[in-house]
Amino acid sequence: MVDRSTKKYVEEVQTNGYAVIDAVFSSNEIEAIRKEIERESNSSKETFRKTKDLFAIRQFLKEIPYVEKLLFNATLKNILESFFGKNYFVVKSIYFDKPEESNWFVAYHQDLTISVNKKLEIDGFSNWTVKQNQFSVQPNEEILKNIVTIRIHLDDTNEENGALKIIPKSHEKGIVRIDTFDIKNQEEISCNVQKGGIMIMKPLLFHASNKTTNNERRRVIHLEFSNSNLPKELSWSEQHSIN
Repeated sequence: MVDRSTKKYVEEVQTNGYAVIDAVFSSNEIEAIRKEIERESNSSKETFRKTKDLFAIRQFLKEIPYVEKLLFNATLKNILESFFGKNYFVVKSIYFDKPEESNWFVAYHQDLTISVNKKLEIDGFSNWTVKQNQFSVQPNEEILKNIVTIRIHLDDTNEENGALKIIPKSHEKGIVRIDTFDIKNQEEISCNVQKGGIMIMKPLLFHASNKTTNNERRRVIHLEFSNSNLPKELSWSEQHSIN
């Protein structure tokens, strides 16, 4: 059963494009998640990207399967059911670790691509790329609007260690070319999240992140969910239902 208290977050995400929820995970749960990731962190697989500024694991739930039972606790499932009912599934999963002295930053953008099983010429699907043997494509706007992103924070995150900066309500504009969007004259908010909290956002929300300046690590698990079917010729390459 969906907790009535979570419905306000659905309204907040629909209106502003994002919401922050504290204490979704306990300190013990976060520590268990961290340990599970660290056990596998020395892998040399293509999906593990390691530089001095960033450590990332793509196809995260596939590469670290034992973490699933830790991530999808009753609180997170309740939140997801508020958005989708019970018919939702994961469509993308990534782990990001921004080290203490990272110079990694990301300029303002929208998340416009999905991961699929193959490349096909289909109306409404464009800008194909391949990364780690996975096809990415920009789908039609309706598919993007149906996606909900949840970012699970394994560390306290603020303006000084790369918390996301966002432009509230910018998701309402649909797909926008960045060179036509006047970022400088928009309201900007830093989405600070405490360890164990989550940020929920819509992919079309304009967002960015700065370099780390306080020597504090920032680890985030980025999960995207949907309940949309793709054209019958295509499949979500990471589609994974949660029990």
